[in-house]
Amino acid sequence: MSHRLLDVQDLRVAFGGKEVVRGIDFQVEAGEKVALVGESGSGKTVTALSLLRLLHDAEVRGATRFSGSEGPVDLLALPQAQLRGIRGRDIAMIFQEPMTALNPLFTVGDQIAEVLQLKLGLPRPEALARTVQLLADTGIPQPEQRVNSFPHQLSGGQRQRAMIAMALACQPRLLLADEPTTALDVALRGQILDLLDGLQRRHGMAVLMITHDLNLVRRFASRVIVMENGRIVEQGPVSEVFARPQHPYTRSLIDSRPVRDVAEPPAGGPPVLQARALQVGYRTPLPGVRGWFRYGEFVAVRGADFSIPPGHTLGVIGESGSGKSTLALAALGLLPFRGELAVDGGTWSGKPALDRGLRQRVQVVFQDPFSSLSPRLTVEEIVGEGLSIHRPLLSKAERRGAVEKALAEVGLGESQFPGLLQRYPHEFSGGQRQRLAIARALIVEPRLLVLDEPTSALDVTIQKQVLQLLQRLQRERGLSYLLITHDVDVIRAMAHEVLVMKGGEIVESGPVAALLDAPTHPYTRTLVQAAA
Repeated sequence: MSHRLLDVQDLRVAFGGKEVVRGIDFQVEAGEKVALVGESGSGKTVTALSLLRLLHDAEVRGATRFSGSEGPVDLLALPQAQLRGIRGRDIAMIFQEPMTALNPLFTVGDQIAEVLQLKLGLPRPEALARTVQLLADTGIPQPEQRVNSFPHQLSGGQRQRAMIAMALACQPRLLLADEPTTALDVALRGQILDLLDGLQRRHGMAVLMITHDLNLVRRFASRVIVMENGRIVEQGPVSEVFARPQHPYTRSLIDSRPVRDVAEPPAGGPPVLQARALQVGYRTPLPGVRGWFRYGEFVAVRGADFSIPPGHTLGVIGESGSGKSTLALAALGLLPFRGELAVDGGTWSGKPALDRGLRQRVQVVFQDPFSSLSPRLTVEEIVGEGLSIHRPLLSKAERRGAVEKALAEVGLGESQFPGLLQRYPHEFSGGQRQRLAIARALIVEPRLLVLDEPTSALDVTIQKQVLQLLQRLQRERGLSYLLITHDVDVIRAMAHEVLVMKGGEIVESGPVAALLDAPTHPYTRTLVQAAA
């Protein structure tokens, strides 16, 4: 019979007098899997961090009663020394981005062993032996070797597994998992979920998972808590809440799955982008004396054949390391290549002066608009930057008019944002920044947009809005898209044709509906099943 492990009552969190968590109540039973759901800014991560008092300069009030190994305690009232004893031992946390959560100066083995030494008092040899076993339990291959690896020497999935091993080192009663799969490819997400599910059953711990991924909630949790603007708007069993949502915000989250609204463009016309036997490689150092005189080569894309007609979207899907981003960089003329690659009838020469015309016809929208937009430039300077290169004879007034027109096309105007042209990127939300990035690409009137994970950094409702914008722009302008993503739902909503890449090769290609509904290659089936 289960008993209440965590009881949160009237939790309030404020920064500088402004409340961001506003009097919430929820409970977690022993051995229960609960999902805390909401978009960025809803307060879900702040809620989790406040339980362990990991927030800097925050005013936290309320009561959080936890049944620890030493009896019931109020986490918010504990002295710091006693709370440190609970952190990592009774309550552990998996952070969202393992590359920033792990210390780059120490091996993963040293970092996990340190937890065992500090929390359980194990001698170092025993702690290291236990660390190897923990890495093996989380499915990391060759744990005896990987225990001596630094974080940068592991893949994204392996780093996340190492974080899980560290969190589970002391067999905690409660695991706080903050977006544990958000930075991972779809197949890796499934593997991490299966891993957490198996470890949760084996150790009998409770899991409070913080996420905005509703597919993850359906697959993992038994109960869901929905947060909006610092308040809980709905909670209950996953099956009931998803089948019969009561609150409008919950309904909007559930209805935020990308919707296909793509016209079938007329056939004919030369392709905007065409590749034949495309191969892209990177120079790699050779070991020993050989590395003094020559380099080896890592082939990231080999033998790729594809074409994109006018007004079409070609989706490229695959896991990290599959070669899809390298393919995009070659299409943009940013990497040398072998084979044939024709862009709107021309090809990249590698010489900026000669490639300027092609550069106007091919533009890019990157994954993270916050890092791709200069924080030092105003909106007018960012969006109008391409005009200074490709249309330098425009007057200042003509350039400003073109900038305003491009912004209006993506749904940004002075009526919404007074002083819009003189604002800076940090003054906008993630979705608004991505609209700025799209306007910057559109202003030079390209024929092809390379979309590199254009919505993966956005919340689900904002993702849907940006995809609808891209669909409308394609219909109105006849744009072609090269869409790079690991999200099968985005491919279904946007693409006409799809390439599936694995290990630098195209393993399957074809019309999107036929390929995703009846995949023939085992790898494609894995990707589609993981996204279900």
